[in-house]
Amino acid sequence: MNAELSWDEFRLVKAISDSGSLGGAAEVLGLNHSTVFRRLTALEIAVGAPLFERSREGYRPTAAGEEMISLATTMADSIVEFQRKLAGRDVRPTGLLRVTTVETIGQQILPAILGQFQAQYSGVVIELTLSGEILNLSRRDADVAIRVTNDPPETLVGRRLCAVRWAIYYRRDLVAALGSQPLEAAPFIGFAGDFRRPAGRRWIETHVRPGRLVSKVNSVLNMRELAVQGLGAALLPCFLGDVSPALIRLAPPLAELEAGLWILTHSDLRRSARVRAFMDFAGAEIAKQRRLFEGADGEDAVARLV
Repeated sequence: MNAELSWDEFRLVKAISDSGSLGGAAEVLGLNHSTVFRRLTALEIAVGAPLFERSREGYRPTAAGEEMISLATTMADSIVEFQRKLAGRDVRPTGLLRVTTVETIGQQILPAILGQFQAQYSGVVIELTLSGEILNLSRRDADVAIRVTNDPPETLVGRRLCAVRWAIYYRRDLVAALGSQPLEAAPFIGFAGDFRRPAGRRWIETHVRPGRLVSKVNSVLNMRELAVQGLGAALLPCFLGDVSPALIRLAPPLAELEAGLWILTHSDLRRSARVRAFMDFAGAEIAKQRRLFEGADGEDAVARLV
């Protein structure tokens, strides 16, 4: 090999490997398909070895390709680490801040908090990702994560804001028709197989016989709306169920489903002005709603029902 390799060639090979196709790599790199094909062909000539095997299943790296991908991954991680450390040295709360949380909190809780935060910190641009997946804060897929968990990753730093409790809810005006034991008589809405909170899915599978299931969904927000329409009982976080006037709890919160609500960041970013400002502000605002998250405001309604 006579030509020296640049970072762009390593990025090219990694993008093809990650996507398994030239088209996928082209999308990631912002190029067209033919450009990616020409660059890969030229690179393989330059290194004197094929880097991928072509098949109907896609592009699979050869031994030479695997070595180049391994080095590309190390280089990419080093670049991200450098960028993360630089971001952690900012002294003023300005610039892009990537925040991730689950759909329920992102839609029910965060909009008001983000509005108040950006009114105070107009130089910070929030990029909000609603996802049940654990995004990689080490690679800066996000800068701050607001997560419901009892086991936050050891690589992250932050604090526990409160507990999140779950309970069974049913449409208020239909409860009387269930008789003296509504929890045992109510039809149920279950969780679809790809729902990312296995504890809730296991509770349904353990306590609700299949014949009582009338529907399955993979969205807690959609489950609440189905319950409001009278389709069946729903297992919901209290901060969603208690604010729905049409719903009432059938029983107190389920202790086995309780989890902590955490606000987290990577240790390299904890001194970043914008990260610190957001974590302090959002953490304080969420903590003000502790009773809502922990289900304290719905206890009287359950007492009257039973």
